[in-house]
Amino acid sequence: MKLNIVPARTGLTWVKLGIKTFFGQPLAMSGLFFMFMAVLSLATLVPFVGSALALALLPAATLGLMAATEEASKGKFPMPSILISAFRAGQQRKQAMMVLGGLYAAGFLIMMGISALIDGGQFAKLYLVGGKITEDMVMRGDFQIAMWVTLALYLPLSLLFWHAPALVHWHGISPVKSLFFSFMACYKNMGALTVFGLAWMGVFVVAAIVVSIIAAALGNPAVAALAMFPVALVIVAMFFTSIYFTFRDSFVVDAADDAETPGEQNPLP
Repeated sequence: MKLNIVPARTGLTWVKLGIKTFFGQPLAMSGLFFMFMAVLSLATLVPFVGSALALALLPAATLGLMAATEEASKGKFPMPSILISAFRAGQQRKQAMMVLGGLYAAGFLIMMGISALIDGGQFAKLYLVGGKITEDMVMRGDFQIAMWVTLALYLPLSLLFWHAPALVHWHGISPVKSLFFSFMACYKNMGALTVFGLAWMGVFVVAAIVVSIIAAALGNPAVAALAMFPVALVIVAMFFTSIYFTFRDSFVVDAADDAETPGEQNPLP
């Protein structure tokens, strides 16, 4: 397997492919996304370990959406069972995905633990347990520092796990190696991923502007707040649909694929 280095403009292509694939199977992809959210939400309800369990399930659940996108991109209708693809790929890969989930949960909780050292756990409690956010809480300096430190730490964590579930599932790479390969692929294609992220931010902003204009035309500003929530969910569903394409174009499996995939190919160690 080889790393495929793509130009920065490919990030925009990934966004377009995600939107196109989503609207090719809108009922299936939106339904699977809501099932994905429901599974993680139900996991958080498990006493004592709910938050950690939801975090551990996230890599496998994300892989399920990627597998659904692969099916949809081929014109097929992805069935609900595709969400548990990670646990239907044989004992060895299932165990590897469980290890990967445990590593993600541990990394995330360590990150939250670091933030708790800054503000006494206010931000971590709000994020993991939930609760009401107040103006006094937001205005506290230690809370703001904890929030920004968490965001800064989440970037490398995200890069480590961005491609890891797909590498474990489709290529049988060990969890630890998959983290290394994922980080290197993201690092080498940082230009494309930056464009990818900025493009999705642009999609969200444009959607918010359109909803606001429609609400203003109707003379009812409350419509904007009411409509923006489902619109935001659809955009997030399209975002998750597009993740598969960032993986597909970042790696080349064999010589035949090499000839079809543009870009500079570097062997992975």
